[in-house]
Amino acid sequence: MYTVIRAERGDLPEILQLQYLAYQSEAELFGSRDIPPLKQTLDEVAEEFADGIILKMTDDKGRIIGSVRATERDGTVHIGKLMVHPDFRRQGLGTRLLSAAEDCFPGRRGELFTSTRSISNIRLYERCGYRIFDRRKVNDELEFVYMEKML
Repeated sequence: MYTVIRAERGDLPEILQLQYLAYQSEAELFGSRDIPPLKQTLDEVAEEFADGIILKMTDDKGRIIGSVRATERDGTVHIGKLMVHPDFRRQGLGTRLLSAAEDCFPGRRGELFTSTRSISNIRLYERCGYRIFDRRKVNDELEFVYMEKML
């Protein structure tokens, strides 16, 4: 049984450790550990906690196995850092986390982004109703797609 609830400040170190683990697969797509989620600090996560919501998913032993963040700015809900522990992937848990974040902001416009190399992320977001509305090239190796949906 998995439970999704709002994270508490005391959960942030465990969520950051999960982030470091979960984003290894993204780093592998680029052949580099030099990606922002792997360089984020606890203080930066605490700032995100203060500015929006962080949800956590726990297993039946209370371990945090997933998380997602959302912040509303100018009528748009920016969803990010959707992550599931590698041992628990491909069970629909990312979809459950995303849906729980969306439920916190009914009737608003949701927006998220991912790398064009993250094909499985793009497929997940499209299955959840998101559509690409923009592409932004960062450099020769990195391009992001921005996706939106009415929540």
